[in-house]
Amino acid sequence: MSDRVWEPAALREAFAAARASGKRAKDAAESIGSSEGAAVAAHCGEHSYPPKAVPLAGPWIALLQALEPCGPLLALTRNESTVHEKTGVYRKLSAMGPNGHMGLALGEDIDLRLFFSQWHAGFAVTELAANPQNRPNVSLQFFDAHGKAVHKIFQRDATDRAAFEAVVQRFTASTCDAVFTPAPAPVAPLPDAQINADGLGQAWAAMRDTHEFFGLLKQFEVERQQSLRLMQGRFTQRLAPSALRDVLHSASFDGVPIMVFVGSRGCIQIHTGPVKRIEPMDIRGVQWLNVIDPSFNLHLCEDAISHVWRVEKPTADGVVTSVEAFDQAGELMAMFFGARKPGQPELQSWRDLVAQLPVLEAVPA
Repeated sequence: MSDRVWEPAALREAFAAARASGKRAKDAAESIGSSEGAAVAAHCGEHSYPPKAVPLAGPWIALLQALEPCGPLLALTRNESTVHEKTGVYRKLSAMGPNGHMGLALGEDIDLRLFFSQWHAGFAVTELAANPQNRPNVSLQFFDAHGKAVHKIFQRDATDRAAFEAVVQRFTASTCDAVFTPAPAPVAPLPDAQINADGLGQAWAAMRDTHEFFGLLKQFEVERQQSLRLMQGRFTQRLAPSALRDVLHSASFDGVPIMVFVGSRGCIQIHTGPVKRIEPMDIRGVQWLNVIDPSFNLHLCEDAISHVWRVEKPTADGVVTSVEAFDQAGELMAMFFGARKPGQPELQSWRDLVAQLPVLEAVPA
């Protein structure tokens, strides 16, 4: 995002021109030097440009809890290279931690880990339908302090639109005062020589739950992918970029149920179950790997893949194995696991699948 300060009218005009060229909202905003959040916020109030935006107020957990009567909705969480879309009902929402900054959605289909400290602003956004005879599309869109989308919620054909509108009315804010700031430059990881690799390995071996991994990274001040590299040959192994295609095609062909995790700064969204229709696509010269199933869609930019890792974590239920993909900036794109619940061992069919993935023996300097 640039440091440019836009007048709302100028931003609306530039954004409309970028959208007219066929760009999606995120790409359109970034192409004119704005964040998506700032572009959406500029559409609050009286104006003639689509979309129309209505500012929302929290508590965000209460807003999400109010969505259950709406019926099926599409939950969308994305990062720079991967989009995760899941259709279902928002059920079993709860918050915990200091000031309720952590949240969970544990519905049958909508499975989320929520980090509300990153939820800076929310809007109800009304887009005109491509066919004028159809009703406008209304979505709920939430952004972090830098204008990056953390989570979006879209209506589906079976959505109770009156219930959805009631949620919007209940949580409409009195003013639109969201201010977005440029994201700071990422902090460089410590050099390998400053990491206590022996201690890291001992703590890794002592894990009893996969959730301990995040605390382990913090304890040893090690960046995530750096930890995978330091533990290569013991708990991790680098895989070929083609391993992601192999994971999805093999899971589809063999009927292995999997878990697919995709995260933004404010939300991790999870699919658990089979994947069936795997569709690689070339879109304007960019290669995408897609899952296109009735209630689950995944869109992962294969051209963005830099590193793929097989990762093993000890737990009280035995070793849990994941396949983790990172982009050129070192950001986590997606994680894949065999479907399992706490207290259950990992599926042998998943282990067999992962064992067949193509390996890279060395990490280039």
